[in-house]
Amino acid sequence: MLEKITGKIIIPEKKTAQIQKIIINTKDFGKEIEKNFKKETTDLIELVMLGGLNLSASDIHFEPEEKSVRLRIRLDGMLHDILDIPNDIYHQLLSRIKLLAGLKLNIHDKPQDGSFTINMGKAVPEIEIRTSVLPASFGESIVMRILNPESLKDIEELGLRKDLLTIFKQEIIKPNGMIIITGPTGSGKTTTLYAFLKYLLKPEIKIITIEDPIEYRLDGVSQTQVNQKKGYDFASGLRSIVRQDPDVILVGEIRDLETAEIAIQAALTGHLVFSTLHTNDAAGTIPRLTSLGAKPVNIGPAINMVVAQRLVRRVCKKCVNKRKLTKQEFEKIKEAIGKVGKNIEVPEFNEFSEISEVKGCAECNFTGYKGRVAILEVFLRTDEIESLILKNPSIPEIKKAVFNENILTMFQDGIMKVLQGVTTFEEIKRVATE
Repeated sequence: MLEKITGKIIIPEKKTAQIQKIIINTKDFGKEIEKNFKKETTDLIELVMLGGLNLSASDIHFEPEEKSVRLRIRLDGMLHDILDIPNDIYHQLLSRIKLLAGLKLNIHDKPQDGSFTINMGKAVPEIEIRTSVLPASFGESIVMRILNPESLKDIEELGLRKDLLTIFKQEIIKPNGMIIITGPTGSGKTTTLYAFLKYLLKPEIKIITIEDPIEYRLDGVSQTQVNQKKGYDFASGLRSIVRQDPDVILVGEIRDLETAEIAIQAALTGHLVFSTLHTNDAAGTIPRLTSLGAKPVNIGPAINMVVAQRLVRRVCKKCVNKRKLTKQEFEKIKEAIGKVGKNIEVPEFNEFSEISEVKGCAECNFTGYKGRVAILEVFLRTDEIESLILKNPSIPEIKKAVFNENILTMFQDGIMKVLQGVTTFEEIKRVATE
């Protein structure tokens, strides 16, 4: 049942249960949509959303082409074709989705952004759908981002090494300083940050966020959203937040000098500040902040920890195979983690060790992978790092000072997960540089 005015789809629990039995993989999804082409637009939208949710899709894409519209979904970071939808059916879907998301029906030549929610009963939290409509060559394309609260994780569920889990728990309870997470869009930064917030949630701690947009709602946290049209940006919002007597502040992203300076000052004056930056690795954080204009004399004492991360796909547990390491792989592993310090637990390996190899089954859409896990590199502020920052170091200089036998790179962390059977060599090489 679709409520036009409230921007909400209410789906009965019975219907949800039916779809869960029918749609197991992307092939089932495409067949089921095709069977329902002649049904009401409302029913078709419900089916698209339920199918995407059932397959744990992060995004649903409608891409107009010359003769039809391609429907794709993103699973574990990779796009999968579902089916081609006739243009006349898509135009009905487009109008209804615009109406749901609070977008203007008569505008076809400008981008529009909106959102709506899905309610599947009291037992399941409401799910927000961020909707983006963009004019393209053959019509308006739609991308719907699925923000499912059930995808939020506790810090213990992030798949961290024991030494990293210990470090994180120590650093995020400190009373002041800054923790920065870096990585490209879709690298799991928000998931990690929210895991930190969940860990800190206590009645005696006041947490305030400024985000663009608010991706998930957390009870007990005061969340605010950037509104550029009303002059409420990260800098002005952060300036106001500091006056609200918070213990912990989350700044969605540091994009400019003013935001960087206020965040750094907050970290230096008794607040614990979490934020994100777009850099390729952890070492790139310092040059990025200085390039924005932040003063090295403030950056050094403000930063407690820098985390860089990427997401790799987990092997499907139902169809995974094992194979022996090749000689080249063994040498690569030996080179990557042969000198890791004693404080880091390294799985035993030798030239006869076995690692995971993907096969593919209906459960994992015949990809061999299901689910994702982060690979990370982390460095903490030390006297040496703080002194180095004053000299405006280059990224290679920072890497040389930071990464050693007790601090692993993302590639090394990935190799550890290969040895544990969590992912494959191919996945690590796809997302991380050596």
